[in-house]
Order: sequence, then structure tokens, then C-alpha cells
Amino acid sequence: MKLQDLDIIVTAPPAPGWGGRYWMLVKLTTDNGITGWGECYGASVGPVAMRAVIEDVFARHMQGESPENVELMFRRAYSSGFTQRPDLTVMGAFSGLEIACWDIVGKARERPVWAMLGGRMNDAVRTYTYLYPLPHHDLDEFWVSPEMAAESAADAVARGYTAIKFDPAGPYTMRGGHMPAMSDISRSTAFCAAIRAAVGDCADLLFGTHGQFTTAGAIRLGQALEPYSPLWFEEPVPPDDVPAMARVASAVRVPVATGERLTTRAEFAPLLAQGAAEILQPATGRSGGIWETRKIAALAEAFGAQMAPHLYAGPVEWAANLHLATVIPNLLMAETIESPYHEALIKGGIDVEAGHVRLSDAPGLGIEVDEALARAHPWNGQGLHLEMRDAPCDYANGNRFQGGAPATES
Repeated sequence: MKLQDLDIIVTAPPAPGWGGRYWMLVKLTTDNGITGWGECYGASVGPVAMRAVIEDVFARHMQGESPENVELMFRRAYSSGFTQRPDLTVMGAFSGLEIACWDIVGKARERPVWAMLGGRMNDAVRTYTYLYPLPHHDLDEFWVSPEMAAESAADAVARGYTAIKFDPAGPYTMRGGHMPAMSDISRSTAFCAAIRAAVGDCADLLFGTHGQFTTAGAIRLGQALEPYSPLWFEEPVPPDDVPAMARVASAVRVPVATGERLTTRAEFAPLLAQGAAEILQPATGRSGGIWETRKIAALAEAFGAQMAPHLYAGPVEWAANLHLATVIPNLLMAETIESPYHEALIKGGIDVEAGHVRLSDAPGLGIEVDEALARAHPWNGQGLHLEMRDAPCDYANGNRFQGGAPATES
């Protein structure tokens, strides 16, 4: 059995588009006709350029190879061009292709991916959700309204979730770490207070920041959040500044979580060695694929850290995350996105029940991708999967932003 053909589908979730502007799905077919699906979470270049990278990685390192040889193919891609260092775009391409290999091997052996990674450690995977607007909420006002966030949180808890994530401390600016405006700190504490009042001790609060702050700014904000006991303070400083992350971790009495923008063990290991994070959040469509992320989990276990696989993409990466989550002993929880398009794209192959997922014994990833639906929603815009803004933090007029939603413009 050898890898033979590659197909790439760039599909755009219909409005409101939770999960980003588009998702890059890859379909691999072997010489004996078995197909496997993966998802590439490479967001730093546009779909046209990323398509070319995916095609190059497949042709150069994988085509004609057995889909079982994921370690060999990883080393080829990781070392490509005499680099032997993590490259975010190349690893984003390889990660999705590697996920598809596991789907193929599982189908060939008639076994689920989780069974080939060590077996079922976690009977049910605890999941969390971002806070999204309810049908009666204003889409613009929601992201700056503690009251609406509290309503959404109460609704999530009523549906069985025991952890909820929100990120009211904008803006998302390309200018690197900044000092938060006092109004942003006030809004953040107001969100925590309102949500904590709405859910009591029935759910953990997960506070996101997307690496926006300087070390001092992150410490100011983090210390202001301490009375509400969030479970984590997510990516408080830019993701590549490990010493700064460690300084925040030592100064704030909220566990630091990070990892959605990192790839391979090479970038996660320093976090653990320097005590910069207690919760790691790799996304399997970016972090090197399922096998490499399994190694990241083992590293984390040795340091007493927990895993919370990240998802801000489509349901194929979600499936890969859940197979990993099913087998690791140091699982905290996994992110999920509930949307009609997510569900329809994999024909309802995975269900969230009372805030948990139990994977079936279906072979491979256990999902069936609706190709016709994916192709019926192509991405025709110019924006990237997610984008930061050029403007700096506004200390006079406040900062309005869309939280976890993609920008409405193309």
C-alpha cells in the first residue's frame, strides 16, 4: 500500500463562520484505493500559496511511501532544505497530510486511530466551548458585553459543558506585546465576574489573550483576574517569548496555557524546561500531526503538565484531536466547536453529549467527509484564516473586536 494521489479542498464555513474564514482539507488515496482525510492548519499564508506548499510536501516527502511510515515522512519534511528545525508553514502542510495517513491505516486495518496509539485511556473526553452569541444577541455587541457572555455561558453549562472560554482583553494587533488599557482590564474582570456569577462552580473559566501583552502588562491583567480563579490564562505574551511566559507564570496565580501557534517538540520542550506553562494546547493540524503531538503529550507528562488540544478550524482536525485525547493520561480537556457546518461536513460522525465526546470503534478517524458540501462552499475571499489588525491599542476610545469570530470583511 503506497500513497498515490492528493486532493485539496478549501472550504469556507457559512456565516457566522466559527472556526475561521476557511479550512484546508486534504484527501489522500493509496494505490489500492483507500482514502484518508486530514486538515492542514497553516494560517500564515493564503490558500493559493498554501496549496502549493501542501502539494510540494506531498510530492517531495510522501508520494509513493507507505502511509504507515509517518516517522520517516516527518523526518523528511522536518529536515527539508537542510533545516532540521520547525517551519510553521511546512509543518502545517505535513500535519494535515499525516492525519490523513492515520485515517488510511486505520481503515486498512479496520481499527480506529485511537486503538493504534495506545488504546482507550479516557472513556469520555471532556470538552470545552468558546462563548458564542445566542440567536437573540447582537453579533457586534456580544464581544464587549459581560451580560451577553454570561447568558451564553449559562446556556453552555445547561447543555453540559464544564468549561468555557472567552477573550475580552483585545485588541488583536500585529504590533507585538502591548500594555493593556485600563478599560480592557476593567472589561476583563467584568466578564469574569458576570460569568462566574452565572455559572458558579459548575464550570471552569478559560481566559484567552492570544499573546497580546508585554510581560508587565500580562502580569497586571493576570493578577486582576485571580479573584475569579480561572482555570487558565491563555498565551499571555507572544508565543515565541518563552522567558517572558515563564515570568508571567511565576507572578500570576492562574495556570498558564499556550501552544496553538507552536509546532513540534522543538517549540514545546522549552516551555516545559523553563516552567513557562502547565497546560499545552497543540493543534494536530499544525503541531506536526498526530504522532508528533503524541510525543509532545509524553514530554508534558514527564513535567507534570496537562494537554488541552486546541481547535479553531474544521471538524477533521477536531477528529484528530479527539483521537489523541482519547489515549493520553495527562488530558485536561479538548476544545470543540458546535456549528451546523461542522456537524454536516462529517455527516454527524462525532457527537458532543453533556460536554463530553466518546469516540466510536469506527475505523480510521471514524468520520465521513461530505465532499459535495465542502466543494459547494469554496473560499473566494482575500483574507487569511485569521488576521490581526494594524492599529495599536486604543487607550482613549477603547478597543472593539470580534473575539473568536473571523472578521466579517473578506
